[in-house]
Amino acid sequence: MISEKSESSKALCVCPECKNTIDLSRYPNIAPGMVIECNHCGMTLLVKEIAGGNVQTEIVDEGK
Repeated sequence: MISEKSESSKALCVCPECKNTIDLSRYPNIAPGMVIECNHCGMTLLVKEIAGGNVQTEIVDEGK
């Protein structure tokens, strides 16, 4: 059995603003509808879909 934590650590999410990979280990139970933050530029992102190990997001609010 694979835990949710190991699932999110294998998932890939790229910030649509700065194009850096987001550290998803901060979000062990990531799911569609969840709001996350880019650890590089601070952009607030809404998780739209998780498919095939890729997390699709859209910008909700500008970063810090």
